[in-house]
Amino acid sequence: MKRVIETDEAPAAVGAYSQATTNGSLLYTAGQIPLTPDGDLLDDEDIATQTTQSLDNVMAILAEAGADATDVLKTTVFLADIDDFDEMNETYATYFDEEPPARSAVEVGNLPKGVGVEIEAVAVVDEE
Repeated sequence: MKRVIETDEAPAAVGAYSQATTNGSLLYTAGQIPLTPDGDLLDDEDIATQTTQSLDNVMAILAEAGADATDVLKTTVFLADIDDFDEMNETYATYFDEEPPARSAVEVGNLPKGVGVEIEAVAVVDEE
């Protein structure tokens, strides 16, 4: 059965979507942009700072579901400019230093609110 995950430690959903959903085995997060839980958009910051905020949001959602970075199976990183890959990757690696998840990183034409990065994750959860 599907369950919606919500936390005040990540930005609230601002549309017809949830921060995350789970079926008790897998958790799927919505894409997280560099928006603080208080609503501050970090779109003018460097990609390292934007990546940090995006991943902090992902980690807060995982924590609400009883998971953490070690439970992440797959991430997708959307970049407004693929030339930012190395800077994003350096920051990203600090979150997944041992046994990192599978990952796709792609350049996209445009991201919400003009940010430079958006990150989503799929993780294992155990709600038994």
